[in-house]
Amino acid sequence: MELLETIKIRDGKIYNIGYHNKRLNRSRLELFNIDRKIDLRDYITPPIEEGTLRCRVIYREDILSIEYIPYSRREFQSFRVIESEIEYSYKYRNRDELNKLKEQYPQYSDIIIEKDGFLTDTSIANIAFFDGNRWITPKTPLLRGTIRDKLIDRNLLIKKDIKSENLKHFSHFALMNAMIGFQIINNINIYIDKKEKICL
Repeated sequence: MELLETIKIRDGKIYNIGYHNKRLNRSRLELFNIDRKIDLRDYITPPIEEGTLRCRVIYREDILSIEYIPYSRREFQSFRVIESEIEYSYKYRNRDELNKLKEQYPQYSDIIIEKDGFLTDTSIANIAFFDGNRWITPKTPLLRGTIRDKLIDRNLLIKKDIKSENLKHFSHFALMNAMIGFQIINNINIYIDKKEKICL
């Protein structure tokens, strides 16, 4: 069972490293009963000083490998809400189950996974919706993302259960992950099923 941290590096700067350290060490403690802390700053040495890199850290009890991959941002136009009982509470290296769900709906930019009647995440990011006053994020995501945790700690996100039927009450939609940060996605369609869609 190998785990993964994906860390943004831009122009030689390592982003959000404190939250990556926190998740990595929490996972090591809960899965392997290792309470010896690791600081990723001791391991990451960006190979270039310009541009954006995706730093991919593979680990178990200890760091197994680190690689640096040039990053290019994806574009999103449409999402499909799908039901699944998938478990992904730790950031496992193996994403086969998530990928299989996504591959069932190739006509959409990504999926939004509904579990136990509530919206959770897309296949690659946490989500948030704007209700006119506050940004709301699902109370129970598939995975606690580092950007999501940071914004909750700063009181910029409110945790709340969200059902697909609630989507019509929101005006904006955002994705969150380590590479894109908090990105508002404009002019997108969220398909609840074949007949119903929400435009944000």
